[in-house]
Amino acid sequence: MMSTRTAHLPEVTDETFAEEVLRSEVPVLVDFTADWCPPCRMVAPVLAHIAAEREGTLKVVSLDVDRNPATQAAYSVMSMPTLVLFRDGEPTRSVVGAHPERRLVEALGLEETR
Repeated sequence: MMSTRTAHLPEVTDETFAEEVLRSEVPVLVDFTADWCPPCRMVAPVLAHIAAEREGTLKVVSLDVDRNPATQAAYSVMSMPTLVLFRDGEPTRSVVGAHPERRLVEALGLEETR
């Protein structure tokens, strides 16, 4: 069964994280999420819209923390959803919780990724 979240965003795993996120040529917004998390489901359509608007200049992916504990631990993610923006393989900004699109774009500094 496909979750709402994966219907909108490509999923990365502990195994694919380095290739898909750390070695990406464009900034990557990672949605650390879980199927049991209601705020995660609330933010999924917002993230899908951000991804569609910035296709080619920003990659947006999700990582299920229950199935990928190594990456969750490596970045000390304790609350879901946590959104982390990676540039050149380094986490540069993060936001915890579900927020309106404008707030996410401002907090993560995504204005220049259009």
